[in-house]
Amino acid sequence: METFDVAVIGGGNAALCAAISAHESGARVVLIERAPRENRGGNSAFTGGAFRIAYEGNEDLRTLIPDLSPEELRDNDFGSYTETQFFEESLTMSGYRADADVLDVVVKESMPTMHWMRGHGVRFIPIYGRQSFKVDGKNKYWGGLTVEVSGGGLGLIDALFARAEKLGIDIRYGARAHGLARDGETWNVTLQQDGQDNSLRAHAVVLASGSFHANLKRRAEYLGPNWDLAKVRGSRYNTGDGIDMALSVGAVAHGNWTGCHAVFYDLNAPAYGDINLLNQQKNYYTLGIVVNADGQRFVDEGTDFRNYTYSGMGARVLSQPGAVAWQVFDAKTSNLLPDEYRVRHATRLVSDTLDGLADQMDGINKQAFLQTVSEFNAAVDQSVPYNPAIKDGRCTRGLAIPKSNWASPLDTGPYVAYAVTCGITFAYAGVKVNTHAQVLDDTDLPIPNLYAAGEMVGGLYYVKYAGGIGLTAGSVLGRKAGAHAAARARQA
Repeated sequence: METFDVAVIGGGNAALCAAISAHESGARVVLIERAPRENRGGNSAFTGGAFRIAYEGNEDLRTLIPDLSPEELRDNDFGSYTETQFFEESLTMSGYRADADVLDVVVKESMPTMHWMRGHGVRFIPIYGRQSFKVDGKNKYWGGLTVEVSGGGLGLIDALFARAEKLGIDIRYGARAHGLARDGETWNVTLQQDGQDNSLRAHAVVLASGSFHANLKRRAEYLGPNWDLAKVRGSRYNTGDGIDMALSVGAVAHGNWTGCHAVFYDLNAPAYGDINLLNQQKNYYTLGIVVNADGQRFVDEGTDFRNYTYSGMGARVLSQPGAVAWQVFDAKTSNLLPDEYRVRHATRLVSDTLDGLADQMDGINKQAFLQTVSEFNAAVDQSVPYNPAIKDGRCTRGLAIPKSNWASPLDTGPYVAYAVTCGITFAYAGVKVNTHAQVLDDTDLPIPNLYAAGEMVGGLYYVKYAGGIGLTAGSVLGRKAGAHAAARARQA
């Protein structure tokens, strides 16, 4: 049986950071990726590649993005996002349930880890298209997100795999790890590849194979009624194998097992994420209104920047009649919509009139919809200037469901509607880890030489999710897991 210093199970951002970190710490590493090579990358490959990082201002970003030109620095207001802001926002959004010590590590190590990734071939750029609006001649960034990877999630995955291959890390594609057992000072990992079961040994194991969002039965069991109907936004291979293996050897279940990250998702998107049909999410509802099949609004579209509310919208639409809704915009704001609304495969309806638009919205109560728009238009406080780059306070008055910011009458054609349903990204359930990413048992003691990173780590997200924190946490904890695992393996 082959023996490695460190076995990493998974093939996304967290797993790759763990594998590269373990290798540079002197370990002999094997990376076990369940997906075939053409579908590699886990959920990370389906993301936009945004990272939430703490920084003090332009100079900090300039060190991470050294090719920023003087003109770009002049024309962009990057602002700042301090460690205190990052930590307090994330802790508040968890309902103060998050593991504060682990979250603190994620925050403090966010910028150093991005520099480390840059040293391994990942190129970062400002998020011009999705996270800024031009105000007074400058691109104004909002919602704590400023940086993304060039090429998005696929660019991130390709860069990290290229680095892993260059380093000579042993990568096993199409290999599903499904068994984990302690054998003295080593772990036995059982996996299936090409229809055959085989095993390998490792002195340390890093589990980074995602949550159970692609497991229909688990969704129904833990998330509740109708969650088996949700579309899978990301990888179809994330079915909870890593969580199962950890629990089988004594890990404690941790986090929110009845909560998940789920977004407004194109109604006609495939049942599972397709790497060739990205941008199925529809997250800029803040610029318009959202109505259900009864023609009624059912959310305050302007409570906060979409980065802080989008992860709960999938659950909201799933509870509506038929689990369907429409995001509606007029010509005054539709030009602000980013690429995810402009792809050819978007379920887009367009008309010069609201009446004509309603005729195309299959199954909607037309009369109620037109009345909803009329009442909304009349309720907008137009004395407040509209500014999509800040929480502008431009709200509605007198509606049962207000719009707290960015309220703009739908009164200028052409009008456009996008049909949406629920797309689940990942479940908030997982295992508990400490600040070294060591997996803990039910007495909070580390299970020897067992680590976890990425979406299968519980205890970071509960009530809400701040956009971009997932990739950051995966990178930080993956890097720490790899280095610590390599050190322990050398002692074995």
